[in-house]
Amino acid sequence: MTWWEWSLVGVAGAVGAPLRYVFDVLVSERSGSAFPFGTMVVNVSGSFALGLITGLVMYHGLPKTAKEVLGTGLIGAYTTFSTFSFETVQLLEDGEMQGALANVAASLVAGGLAAGAGIALGGL
Repeated sequence: MTWWEWSLVGVAGAVGAPLRYVFDVLVSERSGSAFPFGTMVVNVSGSFALGLITGLVMYHGLPKTAKEVLGTGLIGAYTTFSTFSFETVQLLEDGEMQGALANVAASLVAGGLAAGAGIALGGL
């Protein structure tokens, strides 16, 4: 990668991280639940977006640089595996075994389906 591409990844990451915060807070405040809906919405929508970008690269020739900048920079900063892991452990520590299992199952299933849907849409 060139210095210019590195710079674009950094700028995209600087956009993705605040977006994550805003969406997480908005969803969490509206849900009024201890369940981490904000993180789930962020990660599932990020999975869809990365799937869409991947589909556009695979089927429509979107340049690899765009995938690196948008996928790694923007979506990489937007999504968060560490927060998902932390919140799952926090649910376990609070005695919310069902909530922790639901978080893992729903995040994995919804994230996988969202990524697949994004790839499919990108292939149209």
